[in-house]
Amino acid sequence: MGSKERRIIGVDERVSVGRAIPLGIQHMMSMFGSTVLVPVLTGLDPNVAIMCSGIGTICYLLVTGNKIPSYLGSSFAFISPILAVGATRGLGAAMSGVIVAGVVFLVIAGIIRLVGTGWLERVLPPVLVASVMIVIGVGLSATAAKMALMTSTADGDSVFFATGALVAALTLCAAVVFSGMGGVLGTIPILLAIIVGYLVAISLGLVDLGPVEQAAWIGLPSISAPRFDVGAIALVAPVALVTVIEHIGHLLAVGEIVGKDYRPMLPRSLAGDGISTVISGFLGGPPTTTYAENIGVMSVTRVYSTQIFWYAGGFALLVGGFCPKLAALIRSIPSPVMGGVCLLLFGLIASNGLRMLVSNKVDFDANRNLMIASVVIILGVGMETAGISIPLGGYMLPGMATSTLVGIVLNLILPVPQPAPGADGSKA
Repeated sequence: MGSKERRIIGVDERVSVGRAIPLGIQHMMSMFGSTVLVPVLTGLDPNVAIMCSGIGTICYLLVTGNKIPSYLGSSFAFISPILAVGATRGLGAAMSGVIVAGVVFLVIAGIIRLVGTGWLERVLPPVLVASVMIVIGVGLSATAAKMALMTSTADGDSVFFATGALVAALTLCAAVVFSGMGGVLGTIPILLAIIVGYLVAISLGLVDLGPVEQAAWIGLPSISAPRFDVGAIALVAPVALVTVIEHIGHLLAVGEIVGKDYRPMLPRSLAGDGISTVISGFLGGPPTTTYAENIGVMSVTRVYSTQIFWYAGGFALLVGGFCPKLAALIRSIPSPVMGGVCLLLFGLIASNGLRMLVSNKVDFDANRNLMIASVVIILGVGMETAGISIPLGGYMLPGMATSTLVGIVLNLILPVPQPAPGADGSKA
């Protein structure tokens, strides 16, 4: 066999410490920008969010029996309710809503454990799951493009554009050129692109190293206690119902990439996310959720080992919880560098959705499949890229959740075409 096709490192496989360290750092770096952005927007401590992402990932791996490779970072779905509660009742009250949101996850996990997961096959057929994967990837395209190509003033900047384009090209070249290689280089193209892009960004004057120089080497984050407030709970906790839908979509996407059926493990997966969110709320961090960025990294590297996520979670716990200087260093990476990487990562998630359509031989001559895919993809991608959410009481329903719900309804109500007479080989 030739060396063109890189060997897959499976979920249960282990690699040497020398390989696991850069692979773990690669996953941590991939989630860093989004995980830090949530606390920045909501007024929470970024270092606490980083630390909680590490703790949450470790808890998730424990709860799922070390069988599902996923990283948990800050959830964007809760930004609006946390802002609303923080402005009127304080962030301490908002944290009580975060804690109860985690409890909602646990309750839903318990219900699914009781009723089983057989309904998933009827509710989420391959055409719908694949379409949702496309929405996850393409829906994030606007975020990646803005990070890579635009300044914070919303005007295109030639230096930003050049840096983002360079990093995107570096990521693509590293993934392709090193794909046939063994050893470490073949599994860390994302990390290599980030490092080279960061050095280029420094040379172009895009990096402010002042906060890095001022940060201490050793220190603890500003952990804050929650203050239970019924009104805050009523506003924040229901968002968990939305993130459950997103969680299912991510779990199915991971299963498709890894080549495993994780539907029977949905209760444990939801429980892991719920426990992570409860812990984060008690420490003053944002709710957590599985991350699309890390799903994309697995698709690029073909390294699915849960061992790597232990390293990633451990590094995040160390950086966010005990080393402000390293946290400041990683936060100094400018957005075009991370955006250039995300252009490929998000695209690969969408591409895996397309691959799922092919591998499951979804028949698009059947109007039913065509309608489900068309509505889900256009509605989901349109809402996500335009930043549109549907208001439901005090919280918002984002594009991915909306399109998934619409797809579920269409799948349940559209008639299933009956095979034509003689299609089974009998006489017409």
